[in-house]
Amino acid sequence: MTQLQVLELFAGELRRLRSGAGLSQEALAEKIRYSASLVAAIEQGRRAPRQDFAQKCDEALSTGGLLLRIREATVRETLVPWFREWAGIERDARALRSFQPLVLPGLFQTPAYAHALCATGSPLPADQVEQIVASRIERQEVLGRTPPPLLVAVIDYTVLERPIGGPETMRTQLLRLVELAERPNIHIHVVPKNVGGYTGLSGPFVIASPFEGKDLAYLDNQIRGMVVDQPTEVGLLNEAWEAVRSEALPQQQTLAMISEAANQWT
Repeated sequence: MTQLQVLELFAGELRRLRSGAGLSQEALAEKIRYSASLVAAIEQGRRAPRQDFAQKCDEALSTGGLLLRIREATVRETLVPWFREWAGIERDARALRSFQPLVLPGLFQTPAYAHALCATGSPLPADQVEQIVASRIERQEVLGRTPPPLLVAVIDYTVLERPIGGPETMRTQLLRLVELAERPNIHIHVVPKNVGGYTGLSGPFVIASPFEGKDLAYLDNQIRGMVVDQPTEVGLLNEAWEAVRSEALPQQQTLAMISEAANQWT
């Protein structure tokens, strides 16, 4: 089933359930505290539903969670096929260790930062870019899961200096990093400028530790990403992680550096 077909399924089910409940679009909008124009746009397949919208519609229409399940299928369809496996691993992980030498991890990105990354030089039409951004932001819901995963991220200092989306986007993004680091399950570390060459410059990677079973990892490149499950290869990435982590600053020094960088983006 394509993404468009899943959106049409959500729209059709929403219309059917709303009509069956004897509600107009305006009446449903009032119940869920959204605008009638948004309800109309989603029923016409012109807008993708957000999680809160689907959940409130399920509650108002007593669907047993049907719309939320359809919406989750919609989100999966916006992910490129080779990323879907990792998205599931990421969602269910006990702990995640992420290294990014060029840009911020997707789980930390603001919508504006993500949009600037996805839209720059992309041959995709605007609506597909928006869907990709929406999917990336939706993945961040894992950070509010109960219990939340432990997330340790190491980034290179150049990430703080690269003007993705312009000064205001960067300032907002870096302040978001500081806010996220206040959570007890999130730790952010920066490899400072004076380190020079180090192991991590070979490329980004993420290691996921599940609640049961062995660690898995994810590698990304210009063509596609891949899940790494061979113990020997995951072991090499664990060694690379220890090397990268040893070069990074402690969290408090990192946050001071990020805050200073945010203030420079004015």
